[in-house]
Amino acid sequence: MKAIVLVRYGAADQSFELRELPTPEPAPGQVRIAVDTFGLNYADVSARQGTYQDAPPIPCVIGYEVVGRVDALGQGVTGPAVGTRVTALTRFGGYATHAVTDARAVAPIPDDMDAGVAAALPTQYGTAYHCAEEMVRLHAGDHVLVHAAAGGVGTALVQLCKRRGCIVYGTAGSDDKLKYLNGLGVAHPINYRTTDFADAVRRIRGNDGLDVIFDSLGGAAVRKGLQLLAAGGRMVCFGAASRTTGSPQIFHDIPFALSFGFQHPIPLMLNSKAIIGVNMLRLSDQRPLALKRCLDAVVELAIKGEVKPTVGERFAVGDIAKAHAFLEGRGSIGKVVVTWKT
Repeated sequence: MKAIVLVRYGAADQSFELRELPTPEPAPGQVRIAVDTFGLNYADVSARQGTYQDAPPIPCVIGYEVVGRVDALGQGVTGPAVGTRVTALTRFGGYATHAVTDARAVAPIPDDMDAGVAAALPTQYGTAYHCAEEMVRLHAGDHVLVHAAAGGVGTALVQLCKRRGCIVYGTAGSDDKLKYLNGLGVAHPINYRTTDFADAVRRIRGNDGLDVIFDSLGGAAVRKGLQLLAAGGRMVCFGAASRTTGSPQIFHDIPFALSFGFQHPIPLMLNSKAIIGVNMLRLSDQRPLALKRCLDAVVELAIKGEVKPTVGERFAVGDIAKAHAFLEGRGSIGKVVVTWKT
């Protein structure tokens, strides 16, 4: 099979090589997928920079989701049948023409579903669904802040919140993204480059506070966000995008860790607030049926048209470096995908 191999940490145009590798055989409980499209996530950028602790050592094949057709079943697997078109989560290994994964991390999709839409469902929409439907309970009229709301997970969170009748605040970093958020139904788009999001929320809400915050930034955003929560408010943390990019450096990482602030259960109890952490890789390792529940749910919602992933950019496999640089530059809206088709 062909695979894009991460061979060194650093700049996107120096990190990858296209190689021929042995085609993997599915182990018991796994399926193998002939891949035509795979998605990019910001965790891929972190893995390329050497800052993602769960990534395998280099040289390795990264990638968390693929779209294609099942072409082999491991022992004990009865479906989906060979030839079925699927979208799937992969615990790395997605940047290849063939990928193996747990059969529970695979969901059949219609033949006419756009491949980019399908690629957005496993990681980004699955993460959003777990955060918004399983970690908290949203109610109509809730005031909800979504950070990085124009990204893949952010778009999904906005749509899931709107589906529940919430009033959504969303942060983004450009006028084009603010217009995009308006189109999604975000009531209060906030340009974090020109406005402090906490000040903007206070101007709108006064002392009433927020019910839920979905935080993919980490650092000082968490500390500020906690102060914005009303009694009963919950903050769901699932990323650290505000960390300085580049290789691990103690002079950057320690201040970043300290910027979160120090939390103790007593103030949280006294103010009836909660902080919830989400790591989808840990979920896939320890609770695969929960992962399957989320994947099946978002595929069903997409088929029904209740969520509509935005495909922001499509790249050919030969442009993997451009795809990574585009995503790293934070100019993307929605999902970024790469296709093996020429």
